Order: sequence, then structure tokens, then C-alpha cells
Amino acid sequence: MGIPAGALAILGFYDMVQRSHALWRNFPVIARIRWIAEELRPFLRSYIVESETEGRPFNNEERAMVYRRAKDVTSVEPFGSHLDIDRPPYEWLAHSIAAKHTENNDPRVLIGAPGTPQPYSASIFNISAMSFGALGAHAIEALSKGAAMGGFYHDTGEGGVSRYHKRGGADLVWELGSGYFGCRAKDGGFDAVRFEDTARDPQIKMIEIKLSQGAKPGHGGVLPGEKVTEEIAEARGIEVGETCVSPPAHSAFSTPIEMLEFAAKLRELSGGKPVGIKFAVGNRWETLAICKAMLETGLRVDFMVVDGGEGGTGAAPAEFLDHVGAPLRQGLVLTRNALVGTGLKDDVKLGCSGKQISAFSIASSMALGADWINTARGFMFALGCIQSLNCHNNTCPTGIATSDKSRQRGLVVDDKAVRVRNFHHNTMNALMEVVGAAGCSHPSELTPRHIMHRVTEDIIYSAERAYQLVKPGELLDAPEETSLAHEWDMAQAHTFVPRGLRAAR
Repeated sequence: MGIPAGALAILGFYDMVQRSHALWRNFPVIARIRWIAEELRPFLRSYIVESETEGRPFNNEERAMVYRRAKDVTSVEPFGSHLDIDRPPYEWLAHSIAAKHTENNDPRVLIGAPGTPQPYSASIFNISAMSFGALGAHAIEALSKGAAMGGFYHDTGEGGVSRYHKRGGADLVWELGSGYFGCRAKDGGFDAVRFEDTARDPQIKMIEIKLSQGAKPGHGGVLPGEKVTEEIAEARGIEVGETCVSPPAHSAFSTPIEMLEFAAKLRELSGGKPVGIKFAVGNRWETLAICKAMLETGLRVDFMVVDGGEGGTGAAPAEFLDHVGAPLRQGLVLTRNALVGTGLKDDVKLGCSGKQISAFSIASSMALGADWINTARGFMFALGCIQSLNCHNNTCPTGIATSDKSRQRGLVVDDKAVRVRNFHHNTMNALMEVVGAAGCSHPSELTPRHIMHRVTEDIIYSAERAYQLVKPGELLDAPEETSLAHEWDMAQAHTFVPRGLRAAR
């Protein structure tokens, strides 16, 4: 007992004389219990206190569903729903008496505007953008290998195409952010020669220009030089140890028309592969301005991916996580209305991402206009993520969101690749059961009338009415009859600045 007592006495004396913590000075040793409790609090809440449907960003029930599907075990539930179905904003799918059974468990969508030389047939459920560096080498390789096994694509994130993306063998979507990693010139701008050299790799199927992301739209970022290892430098096209900046906006374009011209240039340099944009919806007139630019020039992006404000990232300021960027449902509806209202929806395919891991979340988004769905955190759970919320500390206990090789060792690529494939396969099976229950043969047949939305405890609307959906061509023929009349008038093809801004102020 002498040594422990002596150690406590020394600790107590230190607490009394140190000047940083008032509690330690007033309550030596005992006050440290508070710090221990704070460290343990997230784990105690998650494993002991929270109910099945509590917890954020994903609750226990959602995580357990992914784990079971990834392990290829049954994910059915006993005794009824845990959700409060009598309160808004509860939604459900309107099933059909004439339900169907379909053998097609691999629904796909062909992405490519008219005239695009190399359209891509994509799964309707894919891995959303996660960069090498944000995720470790083992995680990236396991995701890519699982996607190759399952026949779906893997978005590289804006950190460039790494050796581990390629090693897994998946179809890749190369995300190009404002840092132009993988095709970055010495001055931080876009290098067309380096882009063409990478983009013509047969493993790269599409190019995605990232305008913003849901978790921190309009924020940009800095990669400190001490984090730029040889592997990261190789993927991003920068020097080892070089600090590099991703500005909030692109330097290659500054107007809607310039953006379309840049997309057309990338399509040509890539050999005719589909080129699209990814963004979180902010100012509604900016999305409409892009549509006006497409109508005016005849140029098209091949696809748009809407990223919801509830999206995740390794780290972001709290204000951006909580209050910047439209939530997915509102962003998706706005973009769907813009494309449908301008008659562009047949040419421009629409994807979306943001906390979509269940068959119903996929079905409801597709009923509201999405042609396919991406998820990042869903596939992280398939890899074994336990939502420890240490992504930004480089201390991820499962070896997923860390560059620490000793922690990455715990993630066995071949085993986790199978789980990635299983999660996709079993989710598609569940989706097709939901689609069949609605009396449809393919998710593309779902309509807003299939989704019922509880507005109040006593009032229920179909999604078509609840979200004020625009009719085909209505923004061209009768914009004054839509909920977007004011923003449509503000939108300009030649600038992202709205018409009448000075007068409005």
C-alpha cells in the first residue's frame, strides 16, 4: 500500500500547486474523476444508456443493421417497430395489393448525357467520397476490393487516385476538388496534362467535380506538410512534406457557363467519360443558374450528386456540421425540381449522398428523383467502424480512419472486403423487396406518390404534395406558378451572383 499511497500523495500535492485547473487545486485527486468520466461518457451512453433509436449520428439500430448485413446474417427484427410512427416527420412507403417479386437484385443506371462517348452503367448503390489520407491504406483497399467483388463503384474522394484505390480493382469515380489533387500544377491550379494522364486509366469510369461537400460546404482546407507522406504525395501529385491548400472555391472557373466549359474540357481530356458535379445545396438560385447555363449553351454535365448537410467528414467546425448546407431531403428536392422544371432530367442523371444506409432511405430518395445513391459511413460500418468519433485524432480504434500503421494492422483487407460486398448485396436484396412491395420492378419506377409523409399527427400528404414538386417543364412554361418563381428570376447563366442583389439589400 505504501507505493500507491505515496503516488497519490505526490499527485495530490501537484494538483494543489498547479495553476491550470481550478477544480484540481480545490479538490486534489478526487476532481480527476470528472475527467475520467468525460472520457468514458460517450462509450457508456452508447453501450449502456441509449435506447435502440437514440444516438447520433447513427443510432444503435441503424449500426446493428449494417453490421448484420455485412456479416451476411439475418437482419430481421422482432415484435414491431421502435419508431414513433404517430409523430412527424415519419414517412412510409405505400405498398401495392399487386405486389411483385423480382429476380433482379442488381439494378443499374446508365450515366451519360446524349453524345457522351463512354457512358457508364452504375449500380444504384455505391461508395461515396472518402480520401486516402482521411482513411488508411487498408480501409481504402478493402473498400475498393469489395466494390470490385460486388460490381459497384468507389468514389476516390478529393485526395486523388491512390495506389490502394487501384490495388483493390474497383470501378473508380475520380473526385476533383478545388485542390486539384492528382492534376495539381505548381501554383495550385489545374494541370490538364497530368489530368489526362490519370483520367484515361480504364479503371476510372467517371469524373466528379466537387463544388462543395455536405459536412463543410464552402470551407476549404489545409493539409499540413508533416502529414504529407510519400504515399499521400504520390496520390495528390505534390511534394513530400509540402503544405498545400484547398481553397473554398475552384480557380479553374467562376461562373456557371465557365463551369460547364470546364466539364466539357475534362470530358474531352478523359476520352469521353461522364463528367458531373457534386455539391451541397446552398443558395437555391445557384443551382437554377447552372440549369439556365445548360439551356443557354447546350452544354451538359452528365450527372449531379447532391450531398446532404448531414454528411460526415474527418473533422469540421461545429457551425458547419450543424448549420451550413441544406439537409439531403431539401437539397435533393430542390435539385430535382430544377432539373425536372427545366426539362433537363432526362439528360442529367441525379445522385445523392447523406446518411442513407437502409433500403427505405434508398427507395424514398429514388422516389423523389434520385437515380442512384452513395453512402460513405454505411460502408465504414461494414468495415467495422464503431462510431468512436476519433476520426480527427488519428486514433481510430478499428484502423479505418487513421494513418497509424499499428492500428491499421487490425483491419484485414480480404475479410473486410467480403463484408463490404455483403453489405451492398444484402441491402440491394432488401431494396428490391421494398420495390416489389410497391408493385414495381425497378427502383426507377418509384414515384413521389409512393412515399407518404406525416405532416402533423392528423395530416398526411404524399411526397408530391408535401414537397411542392415542380411539373416537367414548368419552370420554362409557367415559373410564376411554382415555389421557385423568385429564385428562378434571380438566377443568371453568366454569374452565380443573383439578379437584383444590390436592390434587395
